[in-house]
Amino acid sequence: MENPTREEIKSILKKSKRIAVVGLSDNPDRTSYMVSKAMQDNGYEIIPVNPKIESSLGMKAVSSLTEIDGPIDIVNVFRRSEYLPEIAKRFHEIEAKVFWAQLGVANEEAYRYLKEHGHTVIMDRCIKVEHALTK
Repeated sequence: MENPTREEIKSILKKSKRIAVVGLSDNPDRTSYMVSKAMQDNGYEIIPVNPKIESSLGMKAVSSLTEIDGPIDIVNVFRRSEYLPEIAKRFHEIEAKVFWAQLGVANEEAYRYLKEHGHTVIMDRCIKVEHALTK
């Protein structure tokens, strides 16, 4: 698996506005919440994707990526690596621009599927850290 270069990541983050966060928690002590809050504080629109919560970060949650209205720039995934192939298929259905799996999350099968379909894929990287490094 090969991630885009830091310059390419900088360009992705600069152009992006809407981030759908799969697995976003409504618990402020969870990493998904803290990272997404930091991105929201930096001007990104965050869309929580989690069937187990009503809302997070002041935004109504949706159960699945396919329920989101309008374009999505980045799908940021906070789920275990074994869930990535199924999430990749949902991602492909909605034609979002970038599939991003958080630090510690990677799956070769999902990576190959997404690349074969021409998608930009970032795995095992923290979006908050990358944003801070590329400002």
